[in-house]
Amino acid sequence: MLADRLPEDWKHELRTAISSPSFLELERFVAEERKSATVFPSEEDLFSAFRLTPYADVKVLLLGQDPYHGPGQAHGLAFSVQPGVPPPPSLVNMFKELESDLKVPRPKSGSLIPWAKQGVLLLNAVLTVRQAEPNSHAGHGWEDFTDAVIRAVSAKQEPVVFLLWGKYAQKKKKLIDAKRHVVMEGTHPSPLSASNGFFGSKPFSKVNEALEARGRPTVDWHLSA
Repeated sequence: MLADRLPEDWKHELRTAISSPSFLELERFVAEERKSATVFPSEEDLFSAFRLTPYADVKVLLLGQDPYHGPGQAHGLAFSVQPGVPPPPSLVNMFKELESDLKVPRPKSGSLIPWAKQGVLLLNAVLTVRQAEPNSHAGHGWEDFTDAVIRAVSAKQEPVVFLLWGKYAQKKKKLIDAKRHVVMEGTHPSPLSASNGFFGSKPFSKVNEALEARGRPTVDWHLSA
């Protein structure tokens, strides 16, 4: 069962969502898909974001859409690829902006595990995908589950910074208590849109400024070379 792989803290926060008819149907769907097709990420990596970022530690939520659909890439963290794997185009653009914003050197590997361990929840709206078929698992129940995740993070008393890049992510703004938390909307870093507002937007320094202003620890955005 999918829910068995969730850490206990998240299981508690999402108890209503994981007992819903929508989630039970989703479990059946993903199980059938894994029997008949190659599905990413692996079962072991499915909830990596939740394992690496405990609920109590979340201070930033960066929302992606669905996992990378190439072999060896997806490992349960939005925008991130497995350690040692070269960064895909959107992530390359993120690293370009990070270098411009904070003079952080561009890493060769695209693993964002160090960010996750500091309280950056790297959440995709859809958590599985068929190989070579982007968005193939959209509309099968993951959105209900991840909407519940966003609501659960919004329910935290401590202020959280929500990064919503692109129109798809920005539709989730209605799930967030903007009076308690910081919502930063911006252009998606994909090659199709990065030049229309992502480059030069300085999201990484702005996140740290917002955290510092609210008495929360900042993020060290450096990654392994």
